[in-house]
Amino acid sequence: MTTKDALTAKYGTLMTLSHLAQELHRSADGLRISLRSNQGWASQINSARKKLGRRVYFDTAKIAAIIEAVS
Repeated sequence: MTTKDALTAKYGTLMTLSHLAQELHRSADGLRISLRSNQGWASQINSARKKLGRRVYFDTAKIAAIIEAVS
């Protein structure tokens, strides 16, 4: 099972910030603050960001690709 399959089975096609924080072993508030920085990993994660109304989601397939590229 690939990372994409595992994350999609667990969260669906879109992840919330709290889901992403759980997978990265960080607090949601800490991750929110870190994503506002100009670091390379933050810009990669922000590229997977989708905004639907006021809610922010992250594309699960793109997050899986980022995780696989790092590991």
